[in-house]
Amino acid sequence: MSINVEVFSSPGCSKCKHARELLKKIALEKGEDCIHWREVNILQELDYAVSLGVLSTPAIAIDGQLVFTRLPSARKLESVLEAQIRKTQLHEAQLRPKGT
Repeated sequence: MSINVEVFSSPGCSKCKHARELLKKIALEKGEDCIHWREVNILQELDYAVSLGVLSTPAIAIDGQLVFTRLPSARKLESVLEAQIRKTQLHEAQLRPKGT
């Protein structure tokens, strides 16, 4: 029941560092069972970043889709993550056989 969150950053980017810290804080508050996140160094995974449409850093993708092309506010990020978690929970509930 977790969502996958990726923070795209580049070495030496101060905004990227802030994005990573913000996401890590929110992820820990939600619990690691809700949010699986990873940091993506855009220089090491350039082809993957381009395939998602990342043109600048920091950028944030959720479940394989680029959602933020710049650093969002903490409130906006948390709101989007909560909505995605609810969507995932609903989807999983619909897949479960009835009576379980």
